[in-house]
Amino acid sequence: MYTPDPNRYKTMEYRRCGKSGIMLPALSLGLWHNFGHVDVLENSRSILRLAFDRGITHFDLANNYGPPPGSAEENFGRILKQDFQGYRDELIISTKAGYAMWEGPYGDWGSKKYLVSSLDQSLKRMGLEYVDIFYHHRPDLNTPLEETMGALDLIVRQGKALYVGISNYKPQEAAEAIKFLRSLGTPCLIHQPKYSMFERWVEGGLLDLLEQEGVGCIPFSPLAQGLLTDKYTQGIPVNSRAAKAHGHLKESEVTEDRMAKIRQLQQLAQERGQSLAQMALAWLLKDERVTSVLIGASRPEQLENSLGCLENLHFGSEELQQIESILQA
Repeated sequence: MYTPDPNRYKTMEYRRCGKSGIMLPALSLGLWHNFGHVDVLENSRSILRLAFDRGITHFDLANNYGPPPGSAEENFGRILKQDFQGYRDELIISTKAGYAMWEGPYGDWGSKKYLVSSLDQSLKRMGLEYVDIFYHHRPDLNTPLEETMGALDLIVRQGKALYVGISNYKPQEAAEAIKFLRSLGTPCLIHQPKYSMFERWVEGGLLDLLEQEGVGCIPFSPLAQGLLTDKYTQGIPVNSRAAKAHGHLKESEVTEDRMAKIRQLQQLAQERGQSLAQMALAWLLKDERVTSVLIGASRPEQLENSLGCLENLHFGSEELQQIESILQA
């Protein structure tokens, strides 16, 4: 029987999410990969246990996580019931809808029909009465914003989610969504954008907007699907995401130019006493506008390595200049 570490809250840093009352751990665990039916359940269970033992209280899912779609929520629900049933009030559990989930015209995008139905399905898969955060996963240009945001407002009023957020919204889209949600009386808690050393579009106005509006920011893919780790410095490993048929990192993205930058970044990380992954995570967390960073893990040891970033979040101006020089070369 699993008993959480009694010292689990002593080493994790918690940050306020925008202007809300919610504090999130500096690192949150995303279940995008490694929690589906194609994966080993006991390994997934070990990762979740270690995360909670180390103060990670936020677990992030989506309706289509797997593969197959829905299986990450099913497996998480099973593990939640076995190991965390008595600790629900210590957890922030989030899920999303916005990408293709089932056949027909009502299983995708941003209609009220889809969002409400999807969350109902997610709650059943996880065995929950509510989630803490429900996101619209991506903008839908063909559905009126009032309908999509109205659905998020409805979901909160129904008691199926405590807070709502948006993901993958560009600055102007985010500004409109935030304004509309506020007008309905259900403020936007948090935005989940793709952000890493290799993906920096959020610096073009989104981070400033979120700070101004009092909305949290939780980047996903902070390690660029594993590129910002020591894994790819010598080529593509057999069991890596770039080698998997169902992986989101394509072999074509592992270019020699990018590898040269990764090797230089790795050298700088070593000088800081960190792994490349730890430095890449710390680089995001140096910005106070970043509430939490979503990390993934294929095994407990990988999660342990990521947690090590918290030991050194400081960057000197010279280090930051070096990183910029490498990235811009």
